[in-house]
Amino acid sequence: MSDMSGKPDLVARRQDYIRRQIALDKGVNVQFRGQEPKGTGAANHHGMPRLPVGQHEVKNWPVLDLGEQPAIELKDWKLHVTGACENPFTLRWDDLLALPQVEDVSDFHCVTTWSRFDNHWKGVRFSTIAERAVPNMDATHVLCTGYDFMPGSSIPYTTNLPLARAVEDDVLLVHTWEGAPLPREHGGPCRMITPKLYAWKGTKWIRKIEFLTEDQKGFWEIRGYSSSAEPWFDDRYSAD
Repeated sequence: MSDMSGKPDLVARRQDYIRRQIALDKGVNVQFRGQEPKGTGAANHHGMPRLPVGQHEVKNWPVLDLGEQPAIELKDWKLHVTGACENPFTLRWDDLLALPQVEDVSDFHCVTTWSRFDNHWKGVRFSTIAERAVPNMDATHVLCTGYDFMPGSSIPYTTNLPLARAVEDDVLLVHTWEGAPLPREHGGPCRMITPKLYAWKGTKWIRKIEFLTEDQKGFWEIRGYSSSAEPWFDDRYSAD
């Protein structure tokens, strides 16, 4: 458990910051299809500029959370897959490891303006989970939930994303980073990563995936962050 002294208002302070950014007309409410991605550097393997607009490169991996870092024993870890799908199921740790494993290298872009390049991951593609669940024809989005909660409350961390973005090949449920078990402070034993979206879309300490027939805002989206979260369009804050 992280030290929560001096942190009980972390969420409130972050929300105040989001409101200030929106008031400065930094909210984004546009359709990005067909627009030129913004950034600097040679094209990455997605064809985008290596460093998205408004970002700076870091060599370390900063830690950001709601004020707690849950300690989940592998024997207690579960992932519930539910919602608008034909085959809801629950995975335990050994079940996760029994699924097809992939290794990938991708970049990590935090909405707080830093990016870390060339992270080496190992885990399971989200698309593998979706293929097993068989989302209904009318499923359009997913809502992911973590084991962490807003301090002093029963409000869990959640985030939403379109199903079409979730099933991209580089969206993984990772358990290994740089050849070692994913550190607890970064969401271990298992977190989701979304390399082409801001990193808050990748739920740390993931425990639930729910398929939805309509969009449902998650924890930070309710509090002012963008639902689409596109780094190459500086899409940090909601204009709603």
